[in-house]
Amino acid sequence: MRINTPGSAGILPASIPALLLFLLAAISTAAPAKKLTVGFAQVGAESAWRTAETQSIKSEAEKRGVTLKFSDAQGKQENQIRSVRNFVAQHVDAIILAPVVETGWSPVLQEAKRAKIPVILVDRGIKVPDESLYATLIASDFVEEGRMAAEWLAKKTAGKANIVELQGTPGAAPAIDRKKGFEEGIKKHPEMKIITSQSADFRRGQGKEVMEALIKKHGNEITSVYAHNDHMALGAVQALDEAGRKPGTDVIVLSIDGIRDAFQSMVAGKLNCSVECNPLLGPMAFDAIEKAVVGQKLPKRTVVQDKVFDQSNAKELIASRQY
Repeated sequence: MRINTPGSAGILPASIPALLLFLLAAISTAAPAKKLTVGFAQVGAESAWRTAETQSIKSEAEKRGVTLKFSDAQGKQENQIRSVRNFVAQHVDAIILAPVVETGWSPVLQEAKRAKIPVILVDRGIKVPDESLYATLIASDFVEEGRMAAEWLAKKTAGKANIVELQGTPGAAPAIDRKKGFEEGIKKHPEMKIITSQSADFRRGQGKEVMEALIKKHGNEITSVYAHNDHMALGAVQALDEAGRKPGTDVIVLSIDGIRDAFQSMVAGKLNCSVECNPLLGPMAFDAIEKAVVGQKLPKRTVVQDKVFDQSNAKELIASRQY
């Protein structure tokens, strides 16, 4: 009988199962995949839409076993910059940023890049000279949302409207782009014009205050209100109601976001239309993070597809709304 020595070429067939058991034991005792720690710099909690986005990211982090460090900037860019800088100092694996405004991010994102921490932008874009400062942007097409709103209003009014525009936060990507898209959409309709445009900072209370002032100034000249988000539109609805002008009939009111409160107002016949902007970005954000932390290249932008809702379909769809 031939016995194989350690230095010989052959191995006894009987030793193969033992070798497999050894390899399987080695695999089973290997260190588990590293648990990720992610920082999330949120704009604030100014609306139900924003709260829904926060909850989507928090719940997805919990589902995937990710340690999430959360900061609420309360609508101030300086607070967000401070939070991102703190996340870098804490050596997180990735950062999710929903930027308050488009500009002013290069210095702090340079710090993240030097630390090799990928930054995932959600729901709002930024303007930087070097796009390598962020890994990807996951957001709706705000310009297209504005166009969709304009197209809906043109059909509803047969291309004739005197419009009050309630803008979002000055300098914020959705405010800039939703204005741009809406203006592009009404250009082909000479009898549709914006008679005044004013910021109400994406807030319901300010939407009401601004609308009250504009009703006093423009009165029955106003036939339509276009708001950059539902909360401002709902504030405007309240102001119109209190002024004795029936929203939904005397004045056509449309907005963007598609929150549950907007659906309730459409069912009640007061808000006419809301263009969706989906805030449930948690799964997409963490899919991107899992690729970015292992060096996979991501598309520079992923566009979230949105829809148009109005009084014709709000009642049948309201029960399915998640935010």
